[in-house]
Amino acid sequence: MEPKEKAALLPESPGVYLFKDAGGTVLYVGKARNLRSRVRSYFLESRWMDAKTGSLAREIAELETIVVGNEREALALEHNLIKQYRPKFNVVLRDDKTYPYIKFTAGEKYPRVYFTRRIKKDGSLYFGPYFPSSLARRILHFVHKRFMVPSCTVDLARSHARPCLQYYIKRCLGPCVTGLTTDDRYAEAARDVRLFLEGRRHDLMKSLEERMTSAAEKELFEQAAAYRDLLRTLEDIEERQRIAATQGDDTDVLAYYAEPPLVAADLFHLRGGRVVDRREFYWEDLEEFDQQEFVPSLLKQLYLEAEYLPKAIHVSIDFEDREPLEEVLTERAGHKVEILTPQRGTKRAFLDLVESNAKHSFEQRFRVLKPSSKAIGEALQNTLNLADEPKRIESFDISHIQGTDTVASMVVWENGRMKKADYRKFIIRGEEGRSGEGANGSPLRQNDDFASMREAVTRRYRRLQEEKKELPDLILIDGGIGQLYAAAQALESLQIINQPVASIAKKEEILYVLGQESEPLILERHSPVLHLIQQIRDETHRFAVTFHRQRRGKRQTETALNEIPGIGPRTAQKLLKEFGSVANIQRAGVVELSRVVARKSAEKILEHLGANSSR
Repeated sequence: MEPKEKAALLPESPGVYLFKDAGGTVLYVGKARNLRSRVRSYFLESRWMDAKTGSLAREIAELETIVVGNEREALALEHNLIKQYRPKFNVVLRDDKTYPYIKFTAGEKYPRVYFTRRIKKDGSLYFGPYFPSSLARRILHFVHKRFMVPSCTVDLARSHARPCLQYYIKRCLGPCVTGLTTDDRYAEAARDVRLFLEGRRHDLMKSLEERMTSAAEKELFEQAAAYRDLLRTLEDIEERQRIAATQGDDTDVLAYYAEPPLVAADLFHLRGGRVVDRREFYWEDLEEFDQQEFVPSLLKQLYLEAEYLPKAIHVSIDFEDREPLEEVLTERAGHKVEILTPQRGTKRAFLDLVESNAKHSFEQRFRVLKPSSKAIGEALQNTLNLADEPKRIESFDISHIQGTDTVASMVVWENGRMKKADYRKFIIRGEEGRSGEGANGSPLRQNDDFASMREAVTRRYRRLQEEKKELPDLILIDGGIGQLYAAAQALESLQIINQPVASIAKKEEILYVLGQESEPLILERHSPVLHLIQQIRDETHRFAVTFHRQRRGKRQTETALNEIPGIGPRTAQKLLKEFGSVANIQRAGVVELSRVVARKSAEKILEHLGANSSR
């Protein structure tokens, strides 16, 4: 039965419909209060004047429907199916890592805390979202400083020879090294962190007060003072939160700017009457933009699974699904949630301001305006989920031809620009430290890129250790996950742990972050973070290839002269210094060459080079 005929037989009930193409791929998912009326409308030729509806209708080969009890159930089911199938005709929120959370790895022997924008069913506890995202990082800093529970990628299942810098600056108890802490001491700190993140501050303060009293009675005055200071800090946090809670209701304001297929949307979060955070979202492929579908689709994806819901959401237009969406959100939140379209006054003025910001976001992203180095650094920190904003990045690449003349390059990006004075070159000798040439002067074949990367990274950071210099904020590797692990092995051999490392795979442009390899990043092509990483990667590659060509050219030149009977290395070097290249020597003629070497040697050189060139 044709989809159009099937649509005429649908019940007049609420439900969800799925349009599929001839291959069974879901093209579009929608909900309806009346399935028959809504689905039949797509096959009316009068609606084909709408470009999107016309394009969709021409591709529909199969129709599937699901009848539900009411419109609210249809709304929830529609959201789940869109998330599952990500149909090309639906508005799909690309950035699903928007909201900042703190992850507490409760299932580990030594629990740790992390900043994250992705919630997974992995047995960990997630707290948030936090507005602004810097608040989550400040809380993590507080946890590190006061409770000494770390955020790190170190394998705590085995003991290490020495701890990382965080232990020495008293930001971690050091569970990675045997003897630095006890299981009981770490478990106590982890329990305190969990109480703090769960908001059970009263229970935490009571426990700390008891421990402070006990420490004082045992005359452990330094420990008692530490508990006292932590208590005072927690009391201060409680007081500030009480003040903020009385300053106004929580409101989110959403606006957008569109020049299809490009769209930018801004979401402002007001908490306690103040703007505390701003989110930006981008689409590059919305050929047919319909605001009546765009706004509700975005709201559903933003709020139907959100951990926290504000009391009001302001948008620029009213839409058909507003009331059932309000009902669902109110039920989830446990308090009334209103979706409003302000028409006048201060609320309308603020909505206009958010619309203006959305246009500015569009310009920044799609007009290729250069963002500030500060903005780039913050975006890089958030995208790669780094503990700190990277000020210095060191990037590595390997270059060779079929394993010969293998070299590595390292370039440096610092404070928003490339720092050429700090670039480094490495002639790869092989893991045993052999020279780059064999006994007969031929180049060694070293086509193990992973071994070459291990050698380059080892040599670089062993040197930094010997010179007692700081490590970079991020090490970037040109390559895939194998190259990433090779660099990680090199760092581990130097007992360097908890060092941020990332790699970018060629062609696919997939980013891997050490410790988060199971969640590779695929950034949109207009992303400024991707542009920065590509810029650094391309410069690293250029520097490596240039050095490789120099090495290969020099070897080939020296080989050409050394093969001439009676011409030794010193004579060859003298000729190259005078004439610059073999081609120039060949063009020079006997008279000019005779000024540097004997006439008979000059004739022999030209005869040999001429014979080689005619082969």
